[in-house]
Amino acid sequence: MPQKLEKEYYQKNVEFRNLLRILGTSIEGHRKIPFGLSQIRGVGRRLAQAIVHVAGLDPDLRIGLITEEQQQKLVDIIKDPVKYGIPNWMVNRQKDIRTGENRHISGTDLELLLKYDIDKMKRTRSWKGIRHMYGLKVRGQRTRTTGRRGLVVGYYRKDMKKKGA
Repeated sequence: MPQKLEKEYYQKNVEFRNLLRILGTSIEGHRKIPFGLSQIRGVGRRLAQAIVHVAGLDPDLRIGLITEEQQQKLVDIIKDPVKYGIPNWMVNRQKDIRTGENRHISGTDLELLLKYDIDKMKRTRSWKGIRHMYGLKVRGQRTRTTGRRGLVVGYYRKDMKKKGA
């Protein structure tokens, strides 16, 4: 059935695009729509499937075959999924500290907000902030035997001999 749909799209003179640019991310046109959307930072597989369902698109269709209007609709849904009926628990910014609303952040904005959140934890000197400052594990993992790389720079025996002599 997906091949039939693709043939119908070709017959309707829909142009196949090898590379799409959605929210600052380049997506290869040969990927199916949900997997193509999941390449965007902040959009996982589950959210991508929900977005495709809400947009009314066939999930087996290649993303290079969608029209400009369909692409714009996907972008609108990604920017505000709660407005289009996607549940609150699927967004990545629930009860935001600054605004208090459920928002979904994607792309480079997500990277910046995560960096700001970590910097805020460091400034307030919370436990997680202190762990981030020292480059240690944050979420309660054990550190006795794992996570030893890149933390403490050892001393050189030659330097110690020079100081002692």
